[in-house]
Amino acid sequence: MPALPPTPRRAATLEDVAAAAGVSRATASRVLNGVPTVRASAVDAVRRAAADLGYRPNPAARSLARGRHDSIALVLTERDLAELPHSFFAEPLRGATAAVTRRSLQMVLLLAGPDEAALRRYLDGSHVDGALVIVEAHSTNLPRLLRSSAVPVVYLGRPVEDPDSHSYVDVDNYGGARLATAELVQAGRRVIGTIAGPQDMGVAVDRLAGWRDVLAEHGLPAPTPVYGNFTADGGANAMARLLATRPDLDGVFVASDLMAMGALRVLAASGRRVPEDVAVIGYDDSILARTATPPMTSVRQPLEEMGELMVDVLLQLIADPAAGPVRRILPAQLARRESV
Repeated sequence: MPALPPTPRRAATLEDVAAAAGVSRATASRVLNGVPTVRASAVDAVRRAAADLGYRPNPAARSLARGRHDSIALVLTERDLAELPHSFFAEPLRGATAAVTRRSLQMVLLLAGPDEAALRRYLDGSHVDGALVIVEAHSTNLPRLLRSSAVPVVYLGRPVEDPDSHSYVDVDNYGGARLATAELVQAGRRVIGTIAGPQDMGVAVDRLAGWRDVLAEHGLPAPTPVYGNFTADGGANAMARLLATRPDLDGVFVASDLMAMGALRVLAASGRRVPEDVAVIGYDDSILARTATPPMTSVRQPLEEMGELMVDVLLQLIADPAAGPVRRILPAQLARRESV
């Protein structure tokens, strides 16, 4: 007669761990959930018992005990999601997902659409522990809508409205614009224009200010800025307007690489050579800058690091709900290539 298969071993429970450690169930629970109010001897006993018994906590019960869900939301707009493969958002998103994976968390994608109130209801509905907001259009009402959200929120880039009320991770956009404009000045350019981003975005406001201040410090005139919408077509249209008003232009600082690609197209169509006739510097140091013709000097943003840092800031706020807004500003650098 064949031998019967062995009876599967019953999974150890929290009660088993508590009994083996000689503590109450509540104490064992506090130790395994990282509550720091348990004496050291009890902590050691519970951890040894859990290891000896092969105890594996129930994730749902553990989250409930801590009042946590071990999941965070990622907020994008539908347009940003559609453009993601070609957008600079791909890099911070890569950094954020890597940071989330390392911490065994889950990420929930939320789309900010016309009904932004629905997004607020979801965040207030105890579905996630916090939210990362990575949207290009800070002209949305999200910073205002989510200011008093039930969960902490961290933005990529400084919201332009009441920034002191929000937590965000950003690069030094003002300093980056200064680096770019000073590079053009040092290259001997004297009529240096700019293609700025939408002025309802903090990053665009700061980049415009950095360009303007460097020109003033060197006693150079500041041509009237033209504005684009951070797209290649927007950059092309802005470049055409800039050339119409300043045909003597010999340098231009463009507030994004994508807009700079459109600007390069218009410069080539007008018969102007880069950098011989017009020097061009972009912003982001994306693959577009590296593969442009000619390869384009650009302000580097540590985008992947910014995404990772957003997760760190969010977890800090989740762990300490009473903490005030947290802001992290990373330095910008200039990647020099052949367009200057």
